[in-house]
Amino acid sequence: MTTLGAVFRPQLAPERLRSVCQVADSSGLEQLWLWEDCFREGGISTAAAALAWTERVRVGVGLLPVPLRNVAVTAMEVASLHRMFPGRPVVGVGHGVQDWMEQVGARAESPVTLLREYLVALRALLAGERVTTDGRYVRLDDVALDWPPEAPGAQVLAGATGPRSLRLSGEAADGTILTALTSADGVRTARKLVDEGRRAAGGRAAEPHSVVVYLLAATGPDAAARLRAELAAEGVESVPGLGAAGDAGAVAEAVERLAEAGADTVVLQPTGDEPDPEGFVRFVAEEVRPLVS
Repeated sequence: MTTLGAVFRPQLAPERLRSVCQVADSSGLEQLWLWEDCFREGGISTAAAALAWTERVRVGVGLLPVPLRNVAVTAMEVASLHRMFPGRPVVGVGHGVQDWMEQVGARAESPVTLLREYLVALRALLAGERVTTDGRYVRLDDVALDWPPEAPGAQVLAGATGPRSLRLSGEAADGTILTALTSADGVRTARKLVDEGRRAAGGRAAEPHSVVVYLLAATGPDAAARLRAELAAEGVESVPGLGAAGDAGAVAEAVERLAEAGADTVVLQPTGDEPDPEGFVRFVAEEVRPLVS
């Protein structure tokens, strides 16, 4: 069955998070996703708060930009979340928006190389291994976590767009996160590239690999206009098959198209000017969810 989630966008002030979390938990939403967008809100801090304010909803971070974070620190923080809230965190990493990385002096000459080294080290640390590596970007000398996750399942997802990153995600990550600028055909292409990476990694081809796709969505009387404005701001208003506007039925049809193309989880992403974030979460959980197989 397709998993359904919603995004708390960082255009909202951090103090708005608690009420959205409470609605997510009480309405039966399966996953609530958070972003670490520069220069808005921290991914780990908001995830910890969201997990503490809820009892059952899974909380995703999609994603942490790896140039900003030493891999050992990320491993410590992610492991702590898994130990305090077993089975509920979902964490993704990626090479980040390169313009933002340039702004903070963290831009890598080879983002794909950095992401590869980071994924390998992070997954090993979370698995309780002792790691020594001397890569181009990631260097660890006899590092192991004192408090790794107790149970298996501390998966690491990778955000990916281009062919090299998608193959890398299949090779070195436990799942892939695709942006809301991904159509159903784009999901099919991404699945193919991810599977190529899994086969290249040998034994990984037999392991599960989840694909998470964001879907830009709007509902209410001005839904179509808000969706068009956001797609126009991204420069993709003429690209077919992106986003969904309308009632629960229209949104559910768009979710089904992505699921049929290979998405395991579809996360509904409200427009940046969504007037009622709590209502959007309730709409996803109570109106769209029953219509998605």
